[in-house]
Amino acid sequence: EVQLQASGGGLVQAGGSLTISCAASGFTFDDYSIGWFRQAPGKEREGVSCINSSDGSTDYADSVKGRFTISSDNAKNTVYLQMNSLKTEDTAVYRCAAEYAPYGGCGRRITAYDYWGQGTLVTVSS
Repeated sequence: EVQLQASGGGLVQAGGSLTISCAASGFTFDDYSIGWFRQAPGKEREGVSCINSSDGSTDYADSVKGRFTISSDNAKNTVYLQMNSLKTEDTAVYRCAAEYAPYGGCGRRITAYDYWGQGTLVTVSS
Protein backbone atom coordinates (compact mmCIF):
# COMPACT_ATOMS: atom_id res chain seq x y z
CA GLU A 1 0.00 0.00 0.00
CA VAL A 2 1.38 3.38 -1.01
CA GLN A 3 1.67 5.80 1.88
CA LEU A 4 2.93 9.37 2.05
CA GLN A 5 3.02 10.70 5.57
CA ALA A 6 3.61 14.42 5.98
CA SER A 7 4.61 15.76 9.38
CA GLY A 8 6.32 18.62 11.13
CA GLY A 9 3.87 21.43 10.62
CA GLY A 10 3.15 23.93 13.34
CA LEU A 11 2.96 27.56 14.37
CA VAL A 12 5.94 29.80 13.69
CA GLN A 13 6.49 33.53 13.71
CA ALA A 14 7.17 35.44 10.52
CA GLY A 15 10.87 35.36 9.74
CA GLY A 16 11.26 32.00 11.43
CA SER A 17 12.07 28.56 10.10
CA LEU A 18 10.40 25.19 9.99
CA THR A 19 11.20 21.85 8.37
CA ILE A 20 8.45 19.49 7.30
CA SER A 21 8.91 15.85 6.31
CA CYS A 22 7.30 13.39 3.94
CA ALA A 23 7.88 9.71 4.69
CA ALA A 24 7.14 7.44 1.72
CA SER A 25 6.43 3.72 1.66
CA GLY A 26 4.84 1.11 -0.59
CA PHE A 27 6.70 1.99 -3.79
CA THR A 28 10.22 2.15 -5.20
CA PHE A 29 11.39 5.52 -3.96
CA ASP A 30 14.00 6.03 -6.69
CA ASP A 31 11.36 5.63 -9.44
CA TYR A 32 9.32 8.58 -8.25
CA SER A 33 9.71 12.28 -7.82
CA ILE A 34 8.22 13.79 -4.69
CA GLY A 35 6.49 17.14 -4.70
CA TRP A 36 5.28 19.50 -2.03
CA PHE A 37 2.02 21.34 -2.61
CA ARG A 38 0.18 23.81 -0.46
CA GLN A 39 -3.30 25.21 -0.25
CA ALA A 40 -4.33 28.22 1.76
CA PRO A 41 -7.96 28.92 2.66
CA GLY A 42 -9.80 30.29 -0.32
CA LYS A 43 -6.87 29.77 -2.67
CA GLU A 44 -5.98 27.18 -5.28
CA ARG A 45 -3.48 24.44 -4.63
CA GLU A 46 0.05 25.51 -5.51
CA GLY A 47 3.07 23.43 -6.39
CA VAL A 48 5.83 24.57 -4.05
CA SER A 49 8.78 22.33 -4.80
CA CYS A 50 9.79 18.90 -6.07
CA ILE A 51 12.75 16.56 -6.11
CA ASN A 52 13.80 13.42 -7.93
CA SER A 53 16.35 11.53 -5.86
CA SER A 54 17.55 9.45 -8.82
CA ASP A 55 19.18 12.43 -10.56
CA GLY A 56 18.95 15.16 -7.94
CA SER A 57 16.58 17.32 -9.96
CA THR A 58 14.75 19.98 -8.01
CA ASP A 59 12.33 22.76 -8.82
CA TYR A 60 10.84 25.62 -6.84
CA ALA A 61 7.98 28.03 -7.21
CA ASP A 62 9.15 31.61 -7.63
CA SER A 63 7.36 32.52 -4.41
CA VAL A 64 9.68 30.30 -2.34
CA LYS A 65 12.92 30.37 -4.31
CA GLY A 66 15.84 31.32 -2.09
CA ARG A 67 13.85 30.64 1.08
CA PHE A 68 12.86 26.96 0.85
CA THR A 69 15.15 24.00 0.28
CA ILE A 70 14.00 20.51 -0.64
CA SER A 71 16.13 17.45 0.09
CA SER A 72 15.77 13.70 0.31
CA ASP A 73 17.19 10.92 2.44
CA ASN A 74 17.03 7.82 0.28
CA ALA A 75 17.96 5.53 3.16
CA LYS A 76 14.85 6.69 5.00
CA ASN A 77 12.62 7.21 1.90
CA THR A 78 11.93 10.65 3.26
CA VAL A 79 11.80 14.09 1.66
CA TYR A 80 12.26 17.26 3.66
CA LEU A 81 11.24 20.82 2.98
CA GLN A 82 13.26 23.32 4.96
CA MET A 83 11.45 26.63 5.07
CA ASN A 84 13.33 29.77 6.10
CA SER A 85 12.34 33.43 6.28
CA LEU A 86 8.72 32.39 6.54
CA LYS A 87 6.03 34.88 5.64
CA THR A 88 2.40 35.02 6.68
CA GLU A 89 1.46 34.19 3.10
CA ASP A 90 3.20 30.83 3.50
CA THR A 91 0.39 29.78 5.84
CA ALA A 92 -1.28 26.73 4.29
CA VAL A 93 -1.85 23.02 4.49
CA TYR A 94 1.19 21.38 2.94
CA ARG A 95 0.81 18.00 1.24
CA CYS A 96 3.38 15.76 -0.40
CA ALA A 97 2.74 13.68 -3.48
CA ALA A 98 4.57 11.17 -5.68
CA GLU A 99 4.87 11.15 -9.48
CA TYR A 100 6.17 8.17 -11.43
CA ALA A 101 9.42 9.46 -12.98
CA PRO A 102 11.91 6.61 -13.41
CA TYR A 103 14.12 8.57 -15.84
CA GLY A 104 14.64 11.53 -13.53
CA GLY A 105 13.39 15.07 -13.47
CA CYS A 106 10.48 16.57 -11.58
CA GLY A 107 7.74 19.11 -12.07
CA ARG A 108 5.06 20.90 -10.10
CA ARG A 109 2.05 20.12 -12.28
CA ILE A 110 -0.63 18.87 -9.92
CA THR A 111 -2.31 16.52 -12.38
CA ALA A 112 0.94 14.64 -13.01
CA TYR A 113 1.08 13.25 -9.49
CA ASP A 114 -0.13 9.72 -8.83
CA TYR A 115 -0.25 9.45 -5.05
CA TRP A 116 -1.08 11.99 -2.39
CA GLY A 117 -0.54 12.09 1.33
CA GLN A 118 -2.51 13.92 3.96
CA GLY A 119 -1.53 17.45 4.83
CA THR A 120 0.35 19.12 7.61
CA LEU A 121 -0.67 22.61 8.64
CA VAL A 122 1.90 25.39 8.66
CA THR A 123 0.77 28.63 10.28
CA VAL A 124 2.96 31.71 10.15
CA SER A 125 1.97 34.47 12.53
CA SER A 126 2.84 38.14 12.15
